[in-house]
Amino acid sequence: MSGPRAPGRPPLLLTLVHTCAALLAAVCLLGTLWHGLDERGVALAFGVLVTVGELTRWTGAEGREAAPLGAAAALSYALLGEDGGDPTHHGVLQVVTVVLAASLLGSVPHIARGRPVADHLARRVFTVGFAAVCFQPLYNQGTFHGWGSAYALLLLAILVLTALCDALLAAALAHSRTRWPFGPLLRDELRATLGIGSAVCATGAVMALAVAVVGLWALPVFSLPLLLTQMSFRRYAAVRTTYRQTIASLARATEIAGYTPTGHARRVAALSREVGRDLGLTEAELTVLEYAALMHDIGQLSLVDPVPAGATAALPVEEQRRIALLGGAVVRQTGVNPQVATVVERLADPCPEQPVAARIVRAVNAYEEKTRDAGPGGPLKALEELRLGTAGDYAPEVVESLARVLSRDGLTLPVAG
Repeated sequence: MSGPRAPGRPPLLLTLVHTCAALLAAVCLLGTLWHGLDERGVALAFGVLVTVGELTRWTGAEGREAAPLGAAAALSYALLGEDGGDPTHHGVLQVVTVVLAASLLGSVPHIARGRPVADHLARRVFTVGFAAVCFQPLYNQGTFHGWGSAYALLLLAILVLTALCDALLAAALAHSRTRWPFGPLLRDELRATLGIGSAVCATGAVMALAVAVVGLWALPVFSLPLLLTQMSFRRYAAVRTTYRQTIASLARATEIAGYTPTGHARRVAALSREVGRDLGLTEAELTVLEYAALMHDIGQLSLVDPVPAGATAALPVEEQRRIALLGGAVVRQTGVNPQVATVVERLADPCPEQPVAARIVRAVNAYEEKTRDAGPGGPLKALEELRLGTAGDYAPEVVESLARVLSRDGLTLPVAG
């Protein structure tokens, strides 16, 4: 289970956003064809840069800015008023047309590999269009002439406002697609904006200012640092993926040794992460939760006699606590985040004293064990048993969150009001 299942038809918000983006793109394209393309050299230069940024997209961005170089170039073109001291005359329609055409061209390899790009392109159309609408009409009217140093601050202000709107749109799209809580999604998007988003805004503003003074040769100079940053992010993502695969392989030791059923740790980790999202955990907390869920049974390797089917939820509390402490000791020897070991060690503590991650793993593990080979009525029966145990063993809010997650995954489950 990697995430909530997509419904049969696209959610209304997704359809609305994609339709509006397509209509806006069509209007801009028709307008550009009607009026013609101004400053073709400038349009080509920025189009090539946007295309390069899309071709080097970071496919592990998971909804956040996947092509920072392309975004910076697109926003810079939207905020461009001069080229080497000569005024430019491209307007909002041409900005959106050039950026969309370049983005589509750069997305061809990703589309060929079956990667979704509709949300990404819709966000690009709206963010670039918003920035251009805020800047181009007023600049062409001479509103910003003579602002001096305040002009640079104006560009940054427009870019910051654009980034905030993009974060809001990204969170709304993710909420519509996954039904995860909107608040935590927006919070994670805003945190991401403070990272790579700040670099995109700064680079976009600097590129627009530099091209206005010295011409198009400034584009490769000021885009190179962001391109290197993007490559570093990709390497970092690859390292994180390898790290997670290592932890998952270590967690499979209990399966290989015959202590737990095949796939048990993976199923508990995936479902725990979904429950954590439903409860509003941050990305960092979700990572700790996932790693702890993967390794929650690692303490069983220290047992002389394996627990039948690895079902620790039915063991006496003292035996559960001993296995949890053994597991925490093993985790601490692996060099994993100490918070993961703490969660594993406290899986058998009294529920009110447990951290949220431990409560989630405990409830999800019990649910997984109770539904194993239980037949069609297993999920309902398991949830009812967990609800009866919420007086001391399982946190009520976790159990109800688990019911909501399972219901979104297509199971008809009762959710307490």
